[in-house]
Amino acid sequence: MGSFAIGFAAINTGNNLLYLLLGAMLGAMAVSGWLSEQTLKRLRIKRVVARGGHVGAPIPLHYRITNRKRRLTTYALELQEPGLPEIAFAASVPPNRTATATAHPVFLNRGVYPLSQLTLATDYPFGLFRKERDVPVPGEIVVWPRVDLRVRTPAGAAGRRPRADLTSPAPGRGIRGEYRGLREYRSGDDPRDIHWKATARTGRPVIREYDRDASEALWISLDVSTPEGVASEHAADVAASLLVKMIGQGAPVALHAGENFVPPGSGPAQRERVLDALARVEFGSPDAPPPVSKARCVRVTAGARPRGWSDEIVARPGAQTGARAGPPRGATALPTSDPHTPEATGP
Repeated sequence: MGSFAIGFAAINTGNNLLYLLLGAMLGAMAVSGWLSEQTLKRLRIKRVVARGGHVGAPIPLHYRITNRKRRLTTYALELQEPGLPEIAFAASVPPNRTATATAHPVFLNRGVYPLSQLTLATDYPFGLFRKERDVPVPGEIVVWPRVDLRVRTPAGAAGRRPRADLTSPAPGRGIRGEYRGLREYRSGDDPRDIHWKATARTGRPVIREYDRDASEALWISLDVSTPEGVASEHAADVAASLLVKMIGQGAPVALHAGENFVPPGSGPAQRERVLDALARVEFGSPDAPPPVSKARCVRVTAGARPRGWSDEIVARPGAQTGARAGPPRGATALPTSDPHTPEATGP
């Protein structure tokens, strides 16, 4: 608007000084447009997402930005996931160098959120223009249910041996069951199971793998036939809280949810497996019988009280299964294991 006013005045008055001022303003606009365009070119972006996170807490999304330009520095770079309000910001990325930026989105619902592209934007250098560019960076964010609900210990677990007994070896058995063999270490495995000789020989962490004793496992069966809604989501939170509680006590657990199930296991790796499975549960789908007898399963449902199970927990929002005071539904706290690093290269 200012350039238009100066140009109008210069044409009507013929004042050379006004012409010079108009030329300077138009030149600044041209330089601003060119610099902002160059800022978004030749960038390589890697998104690092943790394996999962809980409803109700921020989920950090880390971006590694590599400036592949030979001489020009990238300034004031904004990175935004379409559909998410949070913006990651990098003040500068020197040529042939890498910088990082982080956003902390909060999700209000459990589930899997696919990511397909990333929007890069800048208003460098004068704020006269805002340039944006979309680059493909496929990936996903897995949002786990809440695990902070106060849930009673099921009757099926009341007679379980204490934690010390669960970890004490029986004759002819390893610490966690029958010995199966060796495999590469995965995030969440118990470091006490590392086989040091094999690790030294291969140069990579190798652990001993044991069969879990399925007869000792606490099976949690989540009713997925109830319609999608607040009550069914609360049932998922109750199941997650119960599973995490028992894992924290050292007990082996297993999960049945419709046609899907997680075999018995314990420890941090099992915690991630059951939470990942619960994040992907779709309510309103056909239910299926559990892979073991109902008399060995604890049923968690948002519908009518079931019969014939080892124990039944009917999830009612605000009932005695008890959400304690905490963050509202819809956020995420993340472990940092198994990062996914999709990559995109700008033009």
